Formats: sequence, structure tokens, C-alpha cells
Amino acid sequence: MDKENNNFFLVIGSNSFTGSHFISYLLSKGIRCVGISRSKELEAPFLAYKWSKKSSEIYDFYQYDVNNNIQEIVDLIEDKKFTHIVNFAAQSMVGQSWTYPEDWYQTNIVSLSKLINKIKDFSFIKRYLSVTTPEVYGSTNGWIKENFNFHPSTPYAISRAAQDLHLKALYENFSFPVIFTRAANVYGPGQSLYRIIPRAIIEALTGGKLVLDGGGKSLRSFIHAQDVASATLKISLKGKVGSSYHISGKESIYIKDVVRLVAKSCEVEMNGFVEIGPDRKGKDSAYLLDSVKLREELNWEDKIILTEGLEETLQWSKDNLKFLTNYTREYVHKK
Repeated sequence: MDKENNNFFLVIGSNSFTGSHFISYLLSKGIRCVGISRSKELEAPFLAYKWSKKSSEIYDFYQYDVNNNIQEIVDLIEDKKFTHIVNFAAQSMVGQSWTYPEDWYQTNIVSLSKLINKIKDFSFIKRYLSVTTPEVYGSTNGWIKENFNFHPSTPYAISRAAQDLHLKALYENFSFPVIFTRAANVYGPGQSLYRIIPRAIIEALTGGKLVLDGGGKSLRSFIHAQDVASATLKISLKGKVGSSYHISGKESIYIKDVVRLVAKSCEVEMNGFVEIGPDRKGKDSAYLLDSVKLREELNWEDKIILTEGLEETLQWSKDNLKFLTNYTREYVHKK
């Protein structure tokens, strides 16, 4: 048995897009894992680990909410003695965080701190990976490294920055084995339809209209969910405790140009399905993450270029078009 197969992972936020792809990647490596999420398991088109015929003997799911089931989660951790915990769970929409900021602070700061306080002394935990966000940096110029100062500009970003600082303090004062990852911008098959790439594809395939916030002038670097999964596993197993790692591609692109690629792939006219809408408050015009540390320190490379990833996502959309057409394309807030 490979050494990594002796590890046992808890994935918090298993219903999330990146969490689901990470579980799929773990199962492909034969690594045991348990997933927890506040909702029951999503429909198969949105759960990457449901797409393979890999045995479910090494995966279990528990419906637990970090806001309401902290003790149950702690009991599960103590009972199973997970070697690695990877937390994808967060109240995560940016624009909507202005409406009920207290919900973002409750989940991302208060509940998380309660959970961590109960498990921080469990010696069997080798690594706790906090999957955080580049939103903590605010808008940036050029490619930034992991030591870039925080300058959050929305309630969502503020809540994540506060969480990061709390976890960093626990590492410094209690040797809690936290590692931070920040990825931008993750895409791929199975992503929620309110995200830019799947939404653009569905609108293009169904003759709908895509409202492009601010005309799509924001600059981003996209990375496929499976590349993020491979990086996350490397960092979980070999990353330096107390450190942060950026997970990112090397190329940058404007949102409007990503939509143009989608239009070309779907054989529709850009001007025919795009409407220009106002930009959301606090939107960062650019954040580009320098991933040299991850590449050099842990010998990681991304493998899926944007055009290939878009084609794969387009095929997923076509394969599930009947289901996706009847699925909401709007974010539904849950407390």
C-alpha cells in the first residue's frame, strides 16, 4: 500500500464544487475520506465523485452543519481520528454578503472558531488545510505572492481574512497544524450555474441572455478544479505547517474574453447573448496569484489549459442540459 493511502481525510464542505472534485481525486488515489456538508448530497451532475465507478467503500457522507452540529463534527473527528482535515466550507458569495453580513461573520468566523477550539489539541491531526480565498487581498496590481498584505473590500472577504488571522494565531500560539491555500479562479464541470463559465455556457446553449457585470473588464487567471485537487493533496501531505500556498495558472485573461471563448465554442454571436450590467460593489478589478512557491517547493504543475477545460465543461453542460436547463441559475442564500 502506498504511504499516502495510510492517511484518512475529512473533507468539510463536500457538496462544494472544489470539495467534490477533491474527493473525486482522493478516491482515484485510493485514499480513504469522509465528507460532511450542511445539505444532503447534491444531484449527481454537481458531485464530481459520483461520476466514476470507484468503490464507495472508502468514502462516507454525513449531513452536518458547522453552524448547528459542531459537537457532532467534533465527535466524528475524535472517533475516526482523521489524519488530515480539509475545510472547503464557507458562506462564500461575495456580492450577496452585503445583504446579510452577519450570516457571513457567523459561519466564517464564529462557528469556525468554535469548531477549531474544540479540536486544536487533537494530536492525531497532522494537517488542517484551510481553503481560503484571494479576496482577502482586495484588488491587486500584477502577480502577488503569499506575503501580500490583506485589504478585504467586502463582508465576505473580511470574514475570510478574520478567519485566516485567527487560524494563524492558533498556529503561532498552540502549534495548530494549519496550512492555507488560495486558488483563483477555479472552474470546470459540475460548477454552480451562477458562476460565470457554466452560466455563460448554459445561456449560450439555450438562447438566453448573459448579464456581464461591468462589461467583464475584471482580470483573472483561471484554473481547472482537477488541477486544484492535485495541488490540494500535495499541500496536504507535504506542505509546510503555518504556510500559505497559491494555486493558480500562469496566464491571465479578462472575463469578457473568457465569455468570448464560450461564445465561439457554442457557435453563437457574442453580441447576441451578452448584456452589459452594472458592476457589483467592492468587486476587485484584478487578482493574480503567483504560484511559484507551490511549483518550486512541492514540484506541482497544472495540466489542463483553459481551452481544454472549457471544452470539457461544455461537454458536461451538453450531457446534462435537460437537467441543468430546469435548475436555478441564481444563488440561493442559506443561513
